[in-house]
Amino acid sequence: MSKKQLRPIDAPFVALGPSGVAIRDRLKHLTTEDDKVLRLVGEHLGNLALLDLKARCADGNEHSTDTWAARKQGLTAASSSRWAGSITKATHDQWALSRRCQLAHIQSLEAGVRTLMHRLSQPVGEKGTKRAPGGYRSKGEWFQKTRRLHTLEHRLDRARADRDNGVVHVVRGGRRLLNTRHNLGKAQLTEAEWRRRWETERWFLAADGESGKRYGNETIRVTPEGEVSIKLPAPLAHHANTRHGRYVLASKIEFAHRGAEWADRITANRAVAYRIHLDVQRGRWYLTASWQRPAVKTIPLETARAKGMIGVDTNADHFAAYQLDRHGNPVGDPHRFFYDLSGTAQYRDAQIRHAITQVLHWAKRCGVAAIAIEDLDFTAEKTREKHGRKKRFRQLISKIPTGKLKGRLVSMAAEQGLSIVAVDPAYTSQWGAQHWQKPLAAPRRKMSRHDAAGIAIGRRALGHPIRRRTAPPQHHQSDGAGHRTVQADRDVRGREGTRPPVTERAHDSRARTETTRGTRATSASKTVRDARSAGTWVQDPLLITG
Repeated sequence: MSKKQLRPIDAPFVALGPSGVAIRDRLKHLTTEDDKVLRLVGEHLGNLALLDLKARCADGNEHSTDTWAARKQGLTAASSSRWAGSITKATHDQWALSRRCQLAHIQSLEAGVRTLMHRLSQPVGEKGTKRAPGGYRSKGEWFQKTRRLHTLEHRLDRARADRDNGVVHVVRGGRRLLNTRHNLGKAQLTEAEWRRRWETERWFLAADGESGKRYGNETIRVTPEGEVSIKLPAPLAHHANTRHGRYVLASKIEFAHRGAEWADRITANRAVAYRIHLDVQRGRWYLTASWQRPAVKTIPLETARAKGMIGVDTNADHFAAYQLDRHGNPVGDPHRFFYDLSGTAQYRDAQIRHAITQVLHWAKRCGVAAIAIEDLDFTAEKTREKHGRKKRFRQLISKIPTGKLKGRLVSMAAEQGLSIVAVDPAYTSQWGAQHWQKPLAAPRRKMSRHDAAGIAIGRRALGHPIRRRTAPPQHHQSDGAGHRTVQADRDVRGREGTRPPVTERAHDSRARTETTRGTRATSASKTVRDARSAGTWVQDPLLITG
């Protein structure tokens, strides 16, 4: 039997820290005129953004610096040069994101087509292996999969043609919200409520920052005292309530989180981007400030390993974490941090943030410098062609927010002074359960497969093999250093007894002893004390001296 070939395992690495910061505060005590002006500006700039996105999609792969300059020049006349720059930049980002999503969609279709072609080529009922799936269970299922293969091939050809021609499908406002229009009852929305939300999502009220300009932004300006003013577009300049075509809101901004850092930036006239948006459900206006951080060099891997590691295994409903010292030995008991990924997106996001906060606080108490986590990516693992009837398993891995989780964990760990070490997820659950689950289980300590996987992840991040060390050989073959593990201990009953014959220790001894009996006689003893004698012993009453 050939030995199983393991895939190569990538080396662990320290994840890069966050490259940007975003903070938010509510615009309170707005007047009726403030609300009216914000709506007019958002609607006007949103229409310009729609026209610019349409023009960019029409350019396709023929986009150049000249076409960009022409688009920006056309927008400047209806707004301002800075508003036009913000709109065109947002359009380019949205188009580039759609291209990346298009490529991912093509790769997913290609994987599905390959799997279907392989399984259709196998005989019906053929069993699969861990390396490759087998055939389908019945002829009916085989026929349905042939139809699905033709459907996926048609989608793949159409997606490839769109990519070659530079065609992308973009919905300003979100495709999910657009599809909600056809399921208003399920979304518990009326048509008027959906319409207000749809129009609000298509508004545009965002301005990029500029270093060297006053308070870091000329379009949406926020002073250190919290005063917010907006440079109105040219068609709406008559709504200005101060000079230079600016409108000052009655609300004052006070950033409770990172307020000192934000104040230092705007005082030094460093770039800060702002975005104003309306929460339709709550009827509240918010202002978000964001800026980029300079690239900070991560700590060396050896420094991250110096104080041990926290190994974290990510699951669909909890984090399984275990502390390890720098030698790779488990310390204490396993810890589990639960979260619930059902409900709305805001609820799921809050659950993830709460669980990550608990993990970080526990890591700080343990005194480690880094947290080890798997570098997960389930992009190619969610297709129904790969897992077939395992619908629950596909739903399980779809619930794990791999991308958002990694981004949240890296940014939140940086604030606590902790580093994140990403490891290859290959065989961590399998080898962890094999080498660590049973040895660490105790009457008062319940070990799960996920807890053992946390140990495997931590050991891989520390540079140690996952398997435990075996007992080293003794310095000589006698029992001078104590009983070896393969021998019976002192308190084992019958350890000094004679060994049974080979026929009774063989794997077929029961069958052999039931049919025939051994005819070999007992061997004679080689000692004088146990020698056999045919005579009887009689004590003589008189001592014979002659």
